[in-house]
Amino acid sequence: MGPARHLGLVPDTGAERIEWPVPFAGGIERLKTLRGRRVAVLASGDPFWFGAGAVIARHFQPAEWVAHPGRSTFSMGAARLGWSLERTVCLGLHSAPLSRLRPHLAPGTRALVLLRDGDAVAALADELVAHGFADSRVTVMEALGGPKERITHHVAGSLEGRFAHPVCAAIDMAGGGTALTCASGQPDTVFRTDGVMTKRPVRALTLSALAPRPGERLWDIGGGSGTVAIEWLLAHPANTALTIEPRADRVAMIRENADALGADRLEIVEGRAPEAFAGLAQPDAVFVGGGLSVALLDVLETALPPGTRMVANAVTLENDALLGQWHIRKGGELMRIEIAHSAPLGENRGWKSAYPVTQWRGDL
Repeated sequence: MGPARHLGLVPDTGAERIEWPVPFAGGIERLKTLRGRRVAVLASGDPFWFGAGAVIARHFQPAEWVAHPGRSTFSMGAARLGWSLERTVCLGLHSAPLSRLRPHLAPGTRALVLLRDGDAVAALADELVAHGFADSRVTVMEALGGPKERITHHVAGSLEGRFAHPVCAAIDMAGGGTALTCASGQPDTVFRTDGVMTKRPVRALTLSALAPRPGERLWDIGGGSGTVAIEWLLAHPANTALTIEPRADRVAMIRENADALGADRLEIVEGRAPEAFAGLAQPDAVFVGGGLSVALLDVLETALPPGTRMVANAVTLENDALLGQWHIRKGGELMRIEIAHSAPLGENRGWKSAYPVTQWRGDL
């Protein structure tokens, strides 16, 4: 059982051949009907590295299957180019958007990328050009390890040609594009906004207070432009996040920002807190950036388990007073953030202060 291109490489042995259907989930259901029979499922290279192995294994008991992994596309690609694999970004974008490359775009970075099909090669080049990395060298590797293997070398800004599936690309990144930072507090300019966003200095302090750890989940209440939730996701690929935003236009803007920055896994709930909490998987941390109220704090305290981390930011006098009372009751840390930027003042310059922000951090 396997894709048609895999079955076509196997000599006729008289065994029944079952082509794996599209969508992929249909093949899982077909495979379940074959329980009790001897079945070989064909998959490329190492099926447990961006492959079908883990997906199939989830549906069967360990005693029901055995895997015989081969050389992965990443291993073969690195071997063809002489690249150190542990220093190379390896991405499976054959079933994921090319925008997931965005957090890794930086001059000098090398990446091996699995692609959906031959047409995706041109789309990959367009993605590099759009972000200012048109000078990147792109090595296109078709049918690695097979009798039809072909390797060609290109520059992203002038890439042309037709390519066959299966295909991967090796990228040696170069160009004057803007790389995302490794620290929290991305430049405000990388986000689309209608003016409602947690600005970079406060966002950096907020992410530091939220303290994301690998595999943790965030609730971002009052998403605005989605900046805090997106940076939570950028902190680690295993992190998950959900943002709650009542305005439809801002929901669309959050989705645009998340997709553009490779954080398309962000979940967005259009609604108001706390009504929107129903049925949501519980978080490890909560950020309240909008809609702060006594009612919201009461629901968070009763609905979430003790020890859930929370950070809340307030700008108005009313919410400042609310966080002061919350601090007396819950403890934690209360901080006032006052930031000023230089601005023209007549023929000279002076300090222009932003609204001060009161921030509470602690455990529910």
